[in-house]
Order: sequence, then structure tokens, then C-alpha cells
Amino acid sequence: MDPALYRQSLSEAQEPEPPMTDERYQIQVEINAQYIPEQSDPGREEYAFAYTARITNRGSVPAQLISRHWIIEDQRQQVIEVKGLGVVGHQPLLAPGESFEYTSGSRIPTPAGSMRGSYFFVAEDGHRFDAEIPQFALCMPQALH
Repeated sequence: MDPALYRQSLSEAQEPEPPMTDERYQIQVEINAQYIPEQSDPGREEYAFAYTARITNRGSVPAQLISRHWIIEDQRQQVIEVKGLGVVGHQPLLAPGESFEYTSGSRIPTPAGSMRGSYFFVAEDGHRFDAEIPQFALCMPQALH
């Protein structure tokens, strides 16, 4: 083999391949949030929100939700991070096509804010991965006017 050709093929082999999304490990996260006036006290800067999360395994391998990581931001750009095991006391094992839905809540000191984060999963074959929780708004209805 020509030495120049050998060096070129060697350098190409050492370059990392571009990251690819593995179709076996696909988790879909859908969130619906709403303001809870009966649990809020604007005079004390306490605004309560409930959110319902629907987590669906769109991959081909069963995967178990192990932990959560939330990033909660209010209108003043104050950020709170919340990390913990499972969701509402559960660590659901989701077969392909299976969903898990739960409702939880958050309190912030302003009438509007946002949440985003990730769920950490371990697939049945041992693969570990994060599933993104898309950013969603927390907003008292009158806060938009």
C-alpha cells in the first residue's frame, strides 16, 4: 500500500463519527401545565402550578426511569434545580410503546416562569441515557396581559 494512502486511511479511521440518535432508545415527553389559584397566594409571592407529564417509550428496548433533573426558572431569572430518584415515588419500567403519566407541582415566587430538564433511564440491555424534558411555561393567566 502507498504510504501516503495508508496515512490518509489511518487519519480517517481516527476521526470520530458524528453522533447519531439510536432509535432503540427514544423517549417522548409531553407536558401540560396549569396555574392552581386555590394553592397560590400572590400577596406572599407564592404561585402554584400543576403539571401532568406523559412519558412514552418510542424505542424498541424496555427502559426504566431512574431519576429526574428539573431546572425551574422564575420571571426574575432565579433558577432552582431539583434532582431526585424516580417521579412521584415511582421508577416505571416502560416497554416499547408503553406510557406512564403522573401529575406533580411546583411553586415559584413570580406569576410566570418555566421548567425544563431530563429523565435518566437505564434500558433493559444496560444502556444508560437521558430523555429531554422540553421547556414549558408556568404562567398565571392574568400575567400575560
